[in-house]
Amino acid sequence: MNNSANFKSGFVTIIGKPNTGKSTLMNLILGEKISITSPKPQTTRYAIKGIWNTSEHQIIFVDTPGYLKPRYELQEKMLKIWHNALKDVDLIIFLTQIDGFPTEYDKEVLNQLKTLKNPQLAVFNKLDLNPEVDRNELVKYLPESINEVFFVSAKTGENIPELMEAIKYYIPFHEPYYDNDMLSDLPMRFFAQEIIREAIFHFFEEEIPYSSAVLIERFKEFPDKVIIDAVIWLERESQKPILIGKNGSSIKKVREYAERELTRFMQMPVQVHLFVKIKHKWRKKQSALKELGF
Repeated sequence: MNNSANFKSGFVTIIGKPNTGKSTLMNLILGEKISITSPKPQTTRYAIKGIWNTSEHQIIFVDTPGYLKPRYELQEKMLKIWHNALKDVDLIIFLTQIDGFPTEYDKEVLNQLKTLKNPQLAVFNKLDLNPEVDRNELVKYLPESINEVFFVSAKTGENIPELMEAIKYYIPFHEPYYDNDMLSDLPMRFFAQEIIREAIFHFFEEEIPYSSAVLIERFKEFPDKVIIDAVIWLERESQKPILIGKNGSSIKKVREYAERELTRFMQMPVQVHLFVKIKHKWRKKQSALKELGF
């Protein structure tokens, strides 16, 4: 580990309303897919750390669930994760998208930031969709707690280098918190769970993605392959035939997607076995949420 007095290390929390590109931004910076992504809002349910290492820096990015008004127990847990992610961090990135700013969600998040003393960057994402935007018009809605403002595209990488320079500036001098070969502090079985869940978000509409949860029951590493047994929880019996599909066609797509992505991520063949169980109203039950790690 680097203990040089010139080394910088610290934590950066990325916050904002759902579906603004928080996970996409973190994945782009890290050069690896750590957080699952989906066009659907509220894909992220946990605070996920991604570690960016260089010879002079170790920056730990924390991707958070989108700020929301909770309607059931799972969302209460997600909001608590959101608030906890703002504590004891060296920098907060408020991420929003250009079009439609400021929404009521944006206003609520910015009101939260006014009360915090952490350094803060405002990052307007999706510049590629609206390059001629009147930037001054958007900036006037930001509170004085914001230190700097950036307009970027997490999809194309536009202005990301400038953003990274600012992030490095606000990170304090400190020895690294993690080994320099770590990409995250989470175990591989967590990423297996998340990639299976991403596949469900990718292939299904309406209530299925939000009513589903994934639990890894077996994660076995062999010299030449990895075998994973995973259970997909659903809330109602009527959802099971939708997820499985005719002759198993739909769940086969989920399995193939997960095997492909995990094989790429782990750099070795991965076999995934999926099982579907009904866990009635699991999003509202403390015991079920505890089993899922909340």
